[in-house]
Amino acid sequence: MLVMYIGQVMKDILKLPRPSSPPVVKLEKRVDAEYGMPSTHAMAATAIFFTLLLSAPSRIQFQFEVGLLIAATLSFLVCLSRLYTGMHSVLDVICGVFISVAILFLTYPYWETFDRFQLTSSISPIMVLPLLLFLSYTYPELDHYSTTRGDTTTILGVCAGCSVGYWVNEQLGETFEPQGKLPVPLPTLTANALALGVGRFLVGVVALVGTRQVVKTVSLKVLYSWYRVPKDDDSARRRKEIEVPYKFTTYTAVGIVNSILVNRVFILLGLL
Repeated sequence: MLVMYIGQVMKDILKLPRPSSPPVVKLEKRVDAEYGMPSTHAMAATAIFFTLLLSAPSRIQFQFEVGLLIAATLSFLVCLSRLYTGMHSVLDVICGVFISVAILFLTYPYWETFDRFQLTSSISPIMVLPLLLFLSYTYPELDHYSTTRGDTTTILGVCAGCSVGYWVNEQLGETFEPQGKLPVPLPTLTANALALGVGRFLVGVVALVGTRQVVKTVSLKVLYSWYRVPKDDDSARRRKEIEVPYKFTTYTAVGIVNSILVNRVFILLGLL
């Protein structure tokens, strides 16, 4: 969330355009109104894969060099895809990678401290919801509509919901810790484990898509009624006073369902 928020804000502050077409061939049209520098896909890929790489050795036994190769390869493929689709220049991608690396380097010494605070502090859920909602409302304003504010609100909402959900799980003692002395051996990939993984994926998709649809529909109806907007005015959801609360509410609910309820369903269905 931190990496994505910084990247999105930098885009709308720097306001550097995406590559012009021609000469590039753009395979994505939805984000034409967004600016290009830095590539948040490159930032996210670097952050996700290398955060997993740096966090995993304390919990799972694996050959670090192999993990490094996998993380670097996956990050490189995501970065390459941004060039292939015509969405970013090489400079956008390189800057995105280096910004992510800098954030990881600066925050790495505090990961355990933050994790402990997030999971155990009584003020953690009280802080995270208003803070992330505040960041959604204070996102930089542009002179035209762009999807960056809505996408950023989505990211912040999911983070808020998951953070509260992880805190609740910790209070209930349902943290799904690996059994045995850490780090534990890397589990063997069997047909049964693969089937359980597919089962969890399908159940999760149904639960999260259903949650998104229900909460989105209800929140939009409430907001349209509150601001006296015609029900058939789809463009109204671009207005800040509607877009921010409906997206934040919807994806906070998605995060909570993902981190609390879906896991309980896995247990009931014997998928863990």
